Amino acid sequence: MKIFLSIFSLLCCLSFAQAQNTNVTINSDLNLKCTFEKVILKNPDHNFETFSNEQVNRADINKLIIESKTPNTLKVKNLSKFIDKIDLEVKISNKDIVLIQAFDEKRNYSESAVFTKKTGELIHEITTNIKQEDKEKDISFYSCKNNNKDT
Repeated sequence: MKIFLSIFSLLCCLSFAQAQNTNVTINSDLNLKCTFEKVILKNPDHNFETFSNEQVNRADINKLIIESKTPNTLKVKNLSKFIDKIDLEVKISNKDIVLIQAFDEKRNYSESAVFTKKTGELIHEITTNIKQEDKEKDISFYSCKNNNKDT
């Protein structure tokens, strides 16, 4: 149930983000270590199946950097090679969450992420084949701690 609530929250945030693409209301510099916990896969072989960190080999994120500066600067580094090199379309950062989203040039691939500051939970979603009927999703869940203190 928690998984579905998290996905629902992510989708709601992304829907909200469509209406307001940039909203940075707080200055912060986070340096996080994120431990991989589980992944939900939706592809030809799996229909939203959940796999734990014991079932799949995924790397932790040792140094996730999130820098936000009001009114409209939000940078995320080391989440993925794609996010590192592309301009973010959605940038939302406030006292509670950080939300980002980016698309490739053809808008057939996207990555989004939601980081909840209070719980330290990071959800990273990769969607491929957006223009096709059978989109593929890879939704990874991480537990993050500030490299300097608990988040």
